[in-house]
Amino acid sequence: MRPIAQSFFRRLFWLAAVLMLLANAGAASDIDPYKILGVSRHASQAEIKRAYKQLAREWHPDKNKSPGAQDMFIKITKSYEILSNEERRANYDRFGETDENQHRSQAQQGFRHFHESFFFDQTFFHFRQSTRDFADSKHMLHYEQYMNEIVPESFRRPYLIKVTSEWCFSCIHIEPIWKETVLELEALGVGIGVVDIGFEKRLRSLLGAHRPPSILGLVNGRVTSFHRGVVRENLRQFVESLLPQTLVEKVNDNNYLRFLNGWREENKPSVLLFDAAPIVPLLYKLTAFAYRDFVRFGYVEQGHSDTAHVLQQFSINAYAPTLLLFKENPEKPADVIQSRGMKRQLLDEFVSNNRFLLVPRLVNQKFFDELCPVKQFHRRRKYCVLLITGEDEALVSVNAAFYDFASSNSKEVLRFAYVYQSQQKPLCDTFLSKEELSPPQVIILERRSSTGKVLYRTVTGGWNGSDEDKHRLHKQLELLQKDPAYLNYDAMLPELNNELASIFLVQWLNSAYDYLSQMYFDILHSNWREMMPIISLIFSALFILFGTVIVQAFSESGGEKPGKPKANKSSKPAETSPNAENTLSKNFVEVTELTDMTYTSSLVQLKPGHINVVLVLTDASRHVLLKKFAKEVYSFSMSQTIHYSFLNVDKHRKWMDLLLAMALGTRHSDMELNEGTSSHEPDYTGYVLALNGHKKYLCLFRPVHVDDKEDSSRSSDEDARAPRAGVKTRSKGSSRRQTSSTPHVCSKLERLSLWMERLMEGSLPRHYVPSWPDLEALQKNGTKWINGLNSSPNVMCAGDYFNYKHFFIMNKNHLNYKMNSRCNV
Repeated sequence: MRPIAQSFFRRLFWLAAVLMLLANAGAASDIDPYKILGVSRHASQAEIKRAYKQLAREWHPDKNKSPGAQDMFIKITKSYEILSNEERRANYDRFGETDENQHRSQAQQGFRHFHESFFFDQTFFHFRQSTRDFADSKHMLHYEQYMNEIVPESFRRPYLIKVTSEWCFSCIHIEPIWKETVLELEALGVGIGVVDIGFEKRLRSLLGAHRPPSILGLVNGRVTSFHRGVVRENLRQFVESLLPQTLVEKVNDNNYLRFLNGWREENKPSVLLFDAAPIVPLLYKLTAFAYRDFVRFGYVEQGHSDTAHVLQQFSINAYAPTLLLFKENPEKPADVIQSRGMKRQLLDEFVSNNRFLLVPRLVNQKFFDELCPVKQFHRRRKYCVLLITGEDEALVSVNAAFYDFASSNSKEVLRFAYVYQSQQKPLCDTFLSKEELSPPQVIILERRSSTGKVLYRTVTGGWNGSDEDKHRLHKQLELLQKDPAYLNYDAMLPELNNELASIFLVQWLNSAYDYLSQMYFDILHSNWREMMPIISLIFSALFILFGTVIVQAFSESGGEKPGKPKANKSSKPAETSPNAENTLSKNFVEVTELTDMTYTSSLVQLKPGHINVVLVLTDASRHVLLKKFAKEVYSFSMSQTIHYSFLNVDKHRKWMDLLLAMALGTRHSDMELNEGTSSHEPDYTGYVLALNGHKKYLCLFRPVHVDDKEDSSRSSDEDARAPRAGVKTRSKGSSRRQTSSTPHVCSKLERLSLWMERLMEGSLPRHYVPSWPDLEALQKNGTKWINGLNSSPNVMCAGDYFNYKHFFIMNKNHLNYKMNSRCNV
């Protein structure tokens, strides 16, 4: 039977190995990115990108309602992720590996010599390595896409980028909040991106994101890190803080005329939003950021006393947000929309269709390209009617007549503009030099290429603004509509001067400021790892230079003068002052003593979001507990929102008693009374308090006792909610048992690091107090530990409050103290 059994198990083993090889081979061929995208193995990145865009539009689940559209779209996206990354594409071409079958291929290599050593990995059970969902795949970014698309797009809208990686378990905690934020902000026009730093190494170095999860903001090509808690409101405020602060101007009765007449200086239409909200909506700010180069934006708060006249002037309905767009006429809006639910698409369409004045002035090349685009198709051709004029007062009527003619035009193929000869002399000379004309003149032109080639014709007879001139211009425009060959001249236009550009000194200062701020950001936050070799080289050169100078100076001085005998110095050690221990640094952790001098700044006026972790100790246990405390909290000392202090309970016992009584109520008082009388005061040595000064709550850590080590899963803060069984059965006079069960001082802070982890996660119970006790008053008054208590209707005895059993009743913003035992008044 034994040989038969061995043969059976050997055959079973071979069968299992063959099945695993077949399964891995089938899994490796599940996806062929070249076949899915329909490109050859020698296709360029442009061809791959073109095929991906075409297939993505065809199979997107929002447009294609077939049952397998979503799966096909995921395969298309996955194939593009593989082929658009050179490293991953090379791995696939060489080994046929994708991010899903990479470990499977490693398993195949292990099975080549399975008779020597059996290879086994977790992919035999088909565990999925990727935790990425469909939403993240849709927003996944690559290096080329980031540089060619996202960075230029960031000058029109801000981007919120999440940095993640495979097997990032911390990323799972922020995923629900991230999805809600994406749904909200993407509808407002914020760009969303996801970067997997496990595959995008160049993009990881460029963004300076070396640890997932991280959230970054991108505006105007500049990256900013998000350092607050991942909460939906914080992310919204972060996006709003990325935008410039001068996008939208607050408009009221005093400045609305100045705002509407600003089109002359800035050469832009003006948009006014009337809404009842006291602050400017984020949707309106994002729209203003996208069109800030073409339109001016103002905001009028309805219901405010300073806006009653402007609301009456334009007959604004107060029941729904209203948008008014003004051009050259500040008394009558050129376009109006009113809607209770403003959508980004509606705002984009409204502003985009009115982003030019009726007769704007050409001030730079970008504005010229937008106003008079290059001809692409016959149906899309645009003709520009350009008035070359001047800034003299004698030409004001001429310019006004040209505006009257343009305002009566209703043809979309015609765009009207004017230019000052003194500001754009090279452009004007190109049009006027062939016929030796002088302004004012009207030029009809059509752009043929982005390099500056145009076809044009000068309107005969010049332009003086008379009715005859208007009739002649109207007739020639009709001839142009019938015969496009009517334009008989061609020319190469020079690039326009930027009239809005600052002077050279201002440009240089702005560039220097941007460069220095970018360097500061790179060193502290972003690319410090890449800059470390440069910084090390600089410091090495400086060290060698100064070292050589110092050695040479000492050698010269030693050769000229004989060495003097050194004076005997006393080896008396330096004495430390009593206040030297108020600020201690143990293992690079700064621990400050909590006294009446530092009480207000360290607790009462603590910044929102900051927490002060306070260690309670005595004079006897001071040095031992501080060393242990610094060792336990050292790994959390990098957080800028956590501060560390210690409290001497020998000096401030009354404050500690009152704080715990206010936070824990009757349960704490009963527990302390059961522990002993006034001769046996509670031992607070080793307690740790996490105090949030802004929100007025604390989290409590109790020292670890010997009998607690059996139940390591229970946190110290949970013990604060109910007395332990060992405490209840402790008698008043059994000091021997109490001494034997008390742990050594050094072991009281065991498991403090686990408690700190729960504190950082926010999973610890919180005990709220109505207000923080006055540390200085309690220290001075001793037993009179409540200010103004004798004047309250519920009078409490002046003796130690632990001699009486009491309880607290919380009433909104104050405490009522009641006694259930008699006291001698």
